[in-house]
Amino acid sequence: MTRPEKPVDRTVPARAKLADFLRARRNAVGLTYREMATRTAGMPSKTTFERAASGSYDPTLQTVEAYVEITMTKEEEFDGSIGAALTQARDLWIKARRAVRAPYYLHKAPDPTLIVHRADLSRAFRDQHVWAGCPSPGEMAWIAGPGMLPMTTARRIIQGRALPVTPTQAIAFLKACYVQAPEELEPWLAAAVRAFADSRNRSDWIAAYVERSPQQLRGDDRRGGLAGFLRAVA
Repeated sequence: MTRPEKPVDRTVPARAKLADFLRARRNAVGLTYREMATRTAGMPSKTTFERAASGSYDPTLQTVEAYVEITMTKEEEFDGSIGAALTQARDLWIKARRAVRAPYYLHKAPDPTLIVHRADLSRAFRDQHVWAGCPSPGEMAWIAGPGMLPMTTARRIIQGRALPVTPTQAIAFLKACYVQAPEELEPWLAAAVRAFADSRNRSDWIAAYVERSPQQLRGDDRRGGLAGFLRAVA
């Protein structure tokens, strides 16, 4: 007979919400943790899955996503709604990480429209990393994709010792901090154009901004829109 699972640790409410979400999925499909681990060939292990749904531990995003995928219901498999479950799990994971890792003064995501200088940009990157739940350099490299963000580079940016040297690197860092939609990236790239005003590769930052800019900077109005933007950030 399977031993009853310990109650969720509710010391940190955001962690408890993630644990409740995961346990509800497991109960819905009727799997044991041992069966879940068997389906992943022990990676993650039975103990790792148990800890992820305990409410007393910060699991990795890989573990949370594996948990959700293994507990996919037939309805989710049929209608393709597993993506919504993964998005919900990621949001709960971020909030749980943020609850225990964010400093007391960080109450909202950084506003890139307030960035003027490189020091501002560096601070904003670090705050965005915290707001995203402080993913480790290894997690960030995994989220950004193969070769896009080396762990050493992510670590140096997190520590405030370096800034991204190219727009591609900046976008990879932001992607790893869950700033991914074009409309979310655009103000960050505009901020980089301001911060790197005296840089030799400023044209690269401008090109990256225009590529992800509002419609008025493209098409027939691109020349006037871009000129107005450059005057505004000069």
